[in-house]
Amino acid sequence: MTQNPDPANPDPSQQAESLSSSPGRVLSIDTRVEQAWAHWKKLGRPKYIVAPMVDNSELPFRLLCQRYGAQGAYTPMLHSRIFTETDKYRNQEFTTCKEDRPLFVQFCANDPDTLLEAAKRVEPYCDYVDINLGCPQRIAKRGNYGAFLMDNLPLVKSLVEKLAQNLTVPVSCKIRIFPNLQDTLNYAKMLEEAGCSLLAVHGRTRDEKDGKKFRADWGAIKEVRKAMRIPVLANGNVRCVEDVDECIRETGVEGVLSAETLLENPAAFAGFRTAEWAKEEGYVDGGLDQGDLVVEYLKLCEKHPVPWRMIRSHVHKMLGDWFRLHPQVREEFNAQNILTFEFLYGLVDQLKELGGRVPLYKKRKIDTPQESPQKGLES
Repeated sequence: MTQNPDPANPDPSQQAESLSSSPGRVLSIDTRVEQAWAHWKKLGRPKYIVAPMVDNSELPFRLLCQRYGAQGAYTPMLHSRIFTETDKYRNQEFTTCKEDRPLFVQFCANDPDTLLEAAKRVEPYCDYVDINLGCPQRIAKRGNYGAFLMDNLPLVKSLVEKLAQNLTVPVSCKIRIFPNLQDTLNYAKMLEEAGCSLLAVHGRTRDEKDGKKFRADWGAIKEVRKAMRIPVLANGNVRCVEDVDECIRETGVEGVLSAETLLENPAAFAGFRTAEWAKEEGYVDGGLDQGDLVVEYLKLCEKHPVPWRMIRSHVHKMLGDWFRLHPQVREEFNAQNILTFEFLYGLVDQLKELGGRVPLYKKRKIDTPQESPQKGLES
């Protein structure tokens, strides 16, 4: 059942264990590092993580990805001021349930007191409160948050310290890199010293917004990981689960976040690939397609209601390949101003009836031949 969390009456079963003996106490760096790792290990050291995506990493989508291998997830970025001021925004934008763990709740902010007030409302229901320091979009520049706080590091430090000293759950941060590596390392160390317990590093600069045009710099992420004492996650260049494993080998990070790849293929962490990334030898029809995933997603939305704009966005992304084959169905979808579940289930049925199924692919399992019991006795 979906929870619209009531901060006045937190569910004790959802309450995360305190990492510090009491809010307000400043702990030594050694103690904080020790506690950061203890918490991460308690969560099972998740490797496959759903990245924060505005309007896209909401509860039903997080649960769908979890069914297909995701081991942790971020909420969409929540605006701390609006979250503290508006009941409707809180109730619509932040929903969770007991299966929705490990969970990072992410806020953008530029005022420590407002951020703390927002964070206090969610701390019983999550495993980390995360500060968005990586959003590079124009709206973040206008609002003075996200990656544009890289121009005001004293403010960033005050945001982290405020949460680290006053919450019972750990603080995490998601950043982008500076063009200069040393600036990035100094930035990361400052966050660690301020009380950050886990750092996610997007290996692109603030100006490198186009993930298809700019490759994430795993080398920079590796250097950050080497410099840090707390757990580090990577973000960027993930098209399939094998990319996650390669990133971990190359950088030494604990886990990897994926965003765009999961929007198109929420089963990516389970080893499924779209046709675009299944051209190498050995990939076969995995017995699953994006139409199946849309149906699963819609059933989760019926159980855990979210705004229709989010549902519309996911259907567009997941059925993109099908819509390219049948543009008339896409036009019908786009013309539908008011969506219903009946209409959307019918849309999937219509695409399947039109033929031209677009499967997801998985690596064919190769049977290892049994060794003959007579082998070794032969001359």
